Amino acid sequence: MKLSLAGEYSISNLIEQGKEIISLVSDSAKLDAQILLSFVLEKERTYLLTWPEQVVSKALTEHYIQLLTRRCAGEPIAYITGVKEFWSLTFEVSKSTLIPRPDTETLVELVLQVFTNKDHQVSCLDLGTGTGAIALSLASEKPLWHIEAIDMDKSAVELAQSNAKKLNLKHVVIYQSNWFKQVVKDKKFDIIISNPPYIDIDDYNLKQGDVQFEPKSALVAKDQGLADIKHIAKEAIMYLSTQGVLFFEHGFQQGKAVREILMNLGYKNAQTVKDLNDNDRVTWAKI
Repeated sequence: MKLSLAGEYSISNLIEQGKEIISLVSDSAKLDAQILLSFVLEKERTYLLTWPEQVVSKALTEHYIQLLTRRCAGEPIAYITGVKEFWSLTFEVSKSTLIPRPDTETLVELVLQVFTNKDHQVSCLDLGTGTGAIALSLASEKPLWHIEAIDMDKSAVELAQSNAKKLNLKHVVIYQSNWFKQVVKDKKFDIIISNPPYIDIDDYNLKQGDVQFEPKSALVAKDQGLADIKHIAKEAIMYLSTQGVLFFEHGFQQGKAVREILMNLGYKNAQTVKDLNDNDRVTWAKI
């Protein structure tokens, strides 16, 4: 570490030195440094900009260095701080769940766009909810929708339930289920949505960046990453209402394959939407 604990440092100095220290592992080193220092100081980032010359105590500087060390090892910021912003909402995260990503906001935006004039009597099922980011973001926009969210991991379910409580989104029912196993058999949904595991077991990206710290059960699927998508698409037919819509997030090279899976099962008008980086990200179709 380049920071010495012999003296005291100002906020601006700690940010600059933190930026230098983690620049080799982060493409947003300054932002990461600001987030970590904000976390240590228990202040908003605006405080750092308002009081750049404020001196930070030795104890807090030590804490900051500990967090920088974890970041230097590649650990994601969200796992270090325990929170991640998604859809302008703050979600608690843990190592039992994926970290919500900006690309997934494309999925939320598309659902809201397709159902733009639907505010009443819409039912939605989120499969593999993790932190609850997708279901709870939709719930924040559509308070009259009936939304259910499931995950096979008990700790993920408990985390999503905690996030729902903190966000005061009481109309979302969150429970444990391995895909559709615990979903009421004769229940019908207007929307079924999922960001399932879709990475192939041999994909080199599993050893890169944040992904190497995330639970493999939420990332990896057999059959070149398509096994869970195929399973959900087949089962969803029994749970979709007339004109119901199925939405998938998937890998940037899987758009064509997912469209073919849906069309081969009898879904209509399968379409793929690109994310903010112009990559195929979400495919959807009607029953």
